[in-house]
Order: sequence, then structure tokens, then C-alpha cells
Amino acid sequence: MKKLQKEITSGTIRPLYFFHGPESFLKEELTDSIRKQAFPSDEEAAVNTTVLYGQDSVLGDIVSRASEFPMFTSRKLMIVRQFGKFKKPGSADKQKQHLEQFLRYIRNPSDSTILILDADQLDRKEMQKSPFRELEPFRQDFPLIKNPDIFATERALQQGWEFEPEALKAFSAYIHPSAREIAREIEKLVMYASSRSDDRRITSTDVYECVGISKQYNVFELEKNLAGRNLRLCSGISLMIMEREGQKEGLMNIVRYLTTFYIRIWKLHSPEARRLPLAETAKLLGMYGKQEYFAKNYQQYATKFSLQETERAILALQQTDAALKGLEAYPDEKYLLLRLMQQLLSQK
Repeated sequence: MKKLQKEITSGTIRPLYFFHGPESFLKEELTDSIRKQAFPSDEEAAVNTTVLYGQDSVLGDIVSRASEFPMFTSRKLMIVRQFGKFKKPGSADKQKQHLEQFLRYIRNPSDSTILILDADQLDRKEMQKSPFRELEPFRQDFPLIKNPDIFATERALQQGWEFEPEALKAFSAYIHPSAREIAREIEKLVMYASSRSDDRRITSTDVYECVGISKQYNVFELEKNLAGRNLRLCSGISLMIMEREGQKEGLMNIVRYLTTFYIRIWKLHSPEARRLPLAETAKLLGMYGKQEYFAKNYQQYATKFSLQETERAILALQQTDAALKGLEAYPDEKYLLLRLMQQLLSQK
């Protein structure tokens, strides 16, 4: 994706793109970059941009519209949203005719049209069928964000800012891992931090104050008190998180964070993991960039929880997650939380 962004920024615009995957925000950003490079003004872009929707368009219609010459400009932009759901004509012969027409077009696309075919996530079998199989050379994947800390770091660097390690840990733990939300919160953080300092570093205080995380009642304090086996404080901190974030939403965030916490500890119980250098340990735990700083914390946590305790904790978290998804009846979220804390810190 970085290569494509660099290519677009340099002014190299292809006549055909196939954007595939669920991460709509990054698709929109690249589409906007293409539009800005293709047209000298917003007015000209508006006049020469056409948006179609797959469920309303047969392949032949898409080809016909893409083959039309632009008005008063050298090229036009045509975007087909939800292309994976393109409309099919009634008869098999008609479908074959439209498909053949479309395949002829993608083999020799019009130089006067920039055609962006935008599809949500398609399964593997569907991708092996026409026309998606033939679109493989034009395909750019947009999967969901797997490492929000890496994305957040890169996003901040694009604006000339850098996260301090504690700040990145806090931000990554509390922000929903979607490109749109991360990008929006980074913009807020940069504006907030700019009014405080000119050293262009985002601190943990910036994150706590701007994102709205309590310095006393957060998942990091919960993590420390779990390692210290303090049931009272773990329960109290968790209840305060739920009070601030909403009962169900707060508990879901706690379960999500602690699931990652215990799975990382579980990985460190393998004999091979104990012999790894710190950088390799961080990679094993899915911690990159500045997050590597905290890998040593997990090495210490692994000495405080046995493998049996860790596996029991993961099962308790799975049970709580299932209840929150409606697979188990429960009186209220506070009951689920207190039961979970008992299970996590039980010595049995």
C-alpha cells in the first residue's frame, strides 16, 4: 500500500484499480489522493467523477460508462462501490456476454478513464471466479488493521510526531483497531499536544487527557495488580473502568485487553520462548516498534503465573466473552466482572 501511495503522490495514475477488503477508510484516502492528482481543482474533480454501485450495475453498464469520453478534460474518474455485488442480467447467455465485454475492457482499459472497482472482503472461492480472477494484476488489498500500534506510529510520523512508549501503549489499548478511528484520534492528539509543547512528542499525559483515560483506573493499573494478585484493587479498577466507559462496553474492553495479556504470557511458557533474546520475544508476542519496550514486562509476568493458571484464565475470559455475546444468561455486567476476577486470581 505504501508503494501505491508513493506512486500516486508522484503523479503516476493507472487506468484501473481493484480495491479489495473491509478497511474502507484507507480506500477512501487513496481514492482521494488519486482524485487530487488527476484534477487541478475540486470543481473539475466534482464534474468529472462518477460513482456507481455494484448492486445497481451490470458489467456491461460499467464498461459502457467507463468507455465514454470525458467532457472538457483529458480524463475522468469512475468509482464502482460494492463491486463484489455487481448485478447480473437474467439469462446465462446475457451474463456471459456482459462478462466477455468486461474482460475485453480490463485487458485494454481506456486511457481517458480512471476506473476504481471497490469490493468488500470476498471469500477465496469467489476470488477464483471471473471477473475477480482476471482482476488479480490490478488488486490492492485493504485488510482490517492487525497492529494498531504500528499504524498509529506511522500515522503520527506522517504528521511529524512521535509517540513515547507509554503513550503508545495507552493509545493502542484503548482505541478501537480501525484505521478511521485511529486517524481521527491522532489528529486530535496532534492538535492537543501542539498547544502544550513544540517538541513534537506525544506523551502518556496527552493520551490520558485527550483520549479520556483515567490515570488511576485503566487497564495498565489492572495489569499490574493482576500480577500482584490483588483481588480487591483489580475488582475496583475494573468497576471504575466500566463506570466510565459503559458497563458492557467497558467490560468488553477489559476482556479484549486481558485476553491479549494472558495469551502473551501463555506463549512465553514454551521452552523455546525462554531462550529468545528480547527483540525476538517482542516479535513472538506481536509487539513491534516502541512496543518492544514492554516485552520484558511480560517475561516477568510469565514467572508469576503458571501455565495451568494462564490456561485457566484464558478459559475464564472466553466464558465471559461468550456471555457478553448472548451465549450465556447473566444478571448484569458487574456480576460477570466480579466472577471473572475471582476466576483469574483463584489459586485452585
